[in-house]
Amino acid sequence: MDYEESLMIKIAWYYYFENMTQQHVADILGISRMRVIKLLERARQTGIIQFRLRKDGETRMKLERGLMDRYGLKDAFIVPSAISKSQVNAGIAEAASMYISERLTDHSFINMGYGDTPSRVLNNLATMAERPLTCVSLTGGVSYYLPDTRSNVFNAKLHLIPTPLLASSKEMADAMRHEVSVAEISRMISLAQLTVVGIGSMHESATIFKSGILNRNDFLYLQMQGAVGDLLSHFIDKDGNLIETPLEARLISTSLSKLKALQNVIGVAAGDVKVAAIRAALKGGYLDVLITDDHTAEQLLAKEPEA
Repeated sequence: MDYEESLMIKIAWYYYFENMTQQHVADILGISRMRVIKLLERARQTGIIQFRLRKDGETRMKLERGLMDRYGLKDAFIVPSAISKSQVNAGIAEAASMYISERLTDHSFINMGYGDTPSRVLNNLATMAERPLTCVSLTGGVSYYLPDTRSNVFNAKLHLIPTPLLASSKEMADAMRHEVSVAEISRMISLAQLTVVGIGSMHESATIFKSGILNRNDFLYLQMQGAVGDLLSHFIDKDGNLIETPLEARLISTSLSKLKALQNVIGVAAGDVKVAAIRAALKGGYLDVLITDDHTAEQLLAKEPEA
């Protein structure tokens, strides 16, 4: 073993195992900090230093990279699968809240979509925020954006579209969209730093069905039209194309074309019943980032089942 190799081993030991700074290592060994940096790099290149991720971490990184490569995402964030189905939304929402909070800057605001998971994300963010969070709703339906009654702290300023999610008629929806207060919110949407959307499934557990906004006949009709899920209550087919129905004309919601034009759209969703809907949203190009769990990611990367 030559002198330089011995020196690299010594530097690596001090730096990685004794947690010394590069400058401290340099002072102990009587060499420059720049030489310490160069020898650490050479130690990595020659294999003296070898890094290994924990197996579960390596698996999640491969899933994230796989999703980014296949669907053209800017980023993906994978969390471990929940122990029970009831914990899926809570776990994804918590991860999304932490992901988003690290990316928010002063005076920035976020767009928030409709659904159970986005609602949880909003409540988490508003509870953890050190300064008031500004949030803009992407759909009508004021009650879906209000604070969780269990939240002791809700540090958020809400700009809500003051309409129901689904109007009683096309004419009523058209009139509401032309209201000044609604138009002002619509203009704000284009200026947000981040946009958070949930992805609904064609399942009785979906918020839009559980809340009674759509009934069983609506559900069956949408299924017959090829719907696999929804984004902002716009129903899409397996390739992410909008399904035009009479319901669409009554909907007070940001259009899918506008959603696709926004920067940094974060989809938060997981679960077996949502796989087809998430895949459709990804294929449609509506998302820049996906936050999901490892079990859902594996299914999204598996061969798509034949119709």
